[in-house]
Amino acid sequence: MQPAYWDPVPHARRITTTGTGSPVFTGVWAERHWLNVPGPFYGANTDTMEFGRAFAPRHVAYDCEHEFVYRQPVTAIETEHLVEAARIEPYSGYACDGDDHWTAGSVRDWWRDRGRVRAWALAAAQEREAEEDPRYRGHHEDAARGHRDFVAHIDDGLEAYLRGYLFWLDQRREPRPDEPLPRL
Repeated sequence: MQPAYWDPVPHARRITTTGTGSPVFTGVWAERHWLNVPGPFYGANTDTMEFGRAFAPRHVAYDCEHEFVYRQPVTAIETEHLVEAARIEPYSGYACDGDDHWTAGSVRDWWRDRGRVRAWALAAAQEREAEEDPRYRGHHEDAARGHRDFVAHIDDGLEAYLRGYLFWLDQRREPRPDEPLPRL
C-alpha cells in the first residue's frame, strides 16, 4: 500500500551526490514554472529541447518554452527517472527545494486554481495533436500525451497526494495510516 506521502528528497540527494559531474538541481524558486504541481521538485529556467519526457514521462511535461513537473515522484524508481530528466536538462533548471518554499496556503491556492491549469493542459494537448508536420508527429503526440496525463492526474490522484504533502509540510514526517490528513 502506498503511504499518504513519501519524501523523495533524501533519495534524490543520495543519487545526485555520487559520482562526478555538474550539479543537477540548480533551479531557482523565483523562476519556477507556474504549472509545476506542489512538491519538492520543480522546473524553473529549463530549456526548450523537451527531452525530459524521454526519461520521466510520468512526471515531466512541456509548454512552448520550458519543462515542468506535473506529477511528483512517490517511489525511489520514479525519483530516479525525474533525476535523469533533470541531469540531461542543459541549463540545470530543475530544483528539489520546493519543501523550503511551499506553504499550506500556497498549496491550497494552487489547488484552487487547478481549473486554469487543467484548461491550459487540455488546450496544449489539442494544439500539439493538431501539429501536421510528419517529421515531428511522434514528438507532438508524446507531448500531448503528457498534457492529457496531467489532466488525468488532476482529476484522479493529485488531491490525495497534496493532502499527504500538506501533512508533510506541517509535520516533516510521513503520516501514519491512522492519522487524518489535512483538507485542501
